[in-house]
Amino acid sequence: MAEQQEQAAADAMTTRIGQAVMLLHGGDREEARSRFLDLWAEIGEDGDALHRCTLAHYMADTQDDPSDELAWDLRALSAADELTHDRVAEHPEHHQSLAVRAFYPSLHLNLAADYVKLGRSEAARGHLGAARAGISVLGDDAYGDGVRAGIGRLESRLDREGPDGAPEPTPRRPGQGRGPGGTGGPGGETLGPPRREP
Repeated sequence: MAEQQEQAAADAMTTRIGQAVMLLHGGDREEARSRFLDLWAEIGEDGDALHRCTLAHYMADTQDDPSDELAWDLRALSAADELTHDRVAEHPEHHQSLAVRAFYPSLHLNLAADYVKLGRSEAARGHLGAARAGISVLGDDAYGDGVRAGIGRLESRLDREGPDGAPEPTPRRPGQGRGPGGTGGPGGETLGPPRREP
């Protein structure tokens, strides 16, 4: 009985995170951010790692400051590490472990994009290498294609860096930049992958 109640609570949290994601994708970043913060407080720092990973992954998309975006993407990676190494035994559905492994290329690509925005190309290259190393677990679907394309775009951008390590300037066009659910770079280009639906 207790296991059924825990599963029902977990399903309800997944649904609530999904509702906030729909707000984000619908363009209401402020409301999505507010709901994500409320859910984060409810889940807690030691709550379900899969929920924390998913929530932090999307919460990064609601941030205006690249440093805040980085902090949320780091939380997502930390939660994924906890789930795949420490908590997988607590989740009898081992397919969750496989799903999280497929999340790693995206998590690392988003971190690489964050570091590019912050002018930290060496850190960006490290995470980009980790993203590239994990792409074998991605499916041949729109999500996998999006992640692989994002890796290619960011690799090209880093390859164009000047000798002092600063990225070549990219002119910003009106209306470009980080939009709802996007991972726009300083010049408005898309640096990261599409976010996977929860």
